[in-house]
Amino acid sequence: MKQPKEQFVLEVFESIAPKYDMMNSLISFRRHKAWRKFTMKKMNVQEGDTALDLCCGTCDWTISTAEASRTGKIIGLDFSRNMLSIGQEKINHKGMQQQIELIHGDAMQLPFEDNRFDYVTIGFGLRNVPDLRQVLKEMQRVVKPGGKVVCLEVSKPTWQPFKSLYFLYFNKILPLIGKLVAKKYEQYRWLPESLVNFPDHKQLLQIFKDTGFEQSVAYPLTGGVAALHIGTKGEQS
Repeated sequence: MKQPKEQFVLEVFESIAPKYDMMNSLISFRRHKAWRKFTMKKMNVQEGDTALDLCCGTCDWTISTAEASRTGKIIGLDFSRNMLSIGQEKINHKGMQQQIELIHGDAMQLPFEDNRFDYVTIGFGLRNVPDLRQVLKEMQRVVKPGGKVVCLEVSKPTWQPFKSLYFLYFNKILPLIGKLVAKKYEQYRWLPESLVNFPDHKQLLQIFKDTGFEQSVAYPLTGGVAALHIGTKGEQS
């Protein structure tokens, strides 16, 4: 019997949590930091803004949002307790326990009331959920009218020869790096597999529009290997 996607993905992240940050920097050539910096600039978080960070992992984006908000309540949610434990250590080290709360939960069924947050974000997690449309609907539900839903995710380059080089790296070399450095081959083979059926940045932009977000925009990053999507919830939603 085939293992459900959700259970498999959970086991992947529980097992790679201790070396997740190091591997992220290694396999993205540290570009993920630049992508997050660009995202924060586009978000333009103001003092006191509230946010929910889904699939928050080890909480780098959660912390960046909290630093930008300064006084607003920020909640991070993830289904991996091991990832949350590492995130909590970072939060404790920065003394941000009063501002940031971490919750063990499911992005498909958010335990929050409607219209609660100024921002709802998801970083490198949308391709791992069982139903991305359901997650986007939940994000839309809990964000305030006029608030923003923000997704930063790996994507698919479209122009040659970069596209061929990228997929060679992504499909063949990246899992070997995972095997050599993190001693996790199968887990890092999942990363390219998770992208196979995931929409490219244009398709995902259309899904944002279909979900009902206004002013939906997409920004391909580093030749399209990642993409930022931002949608605004209508005032009447």
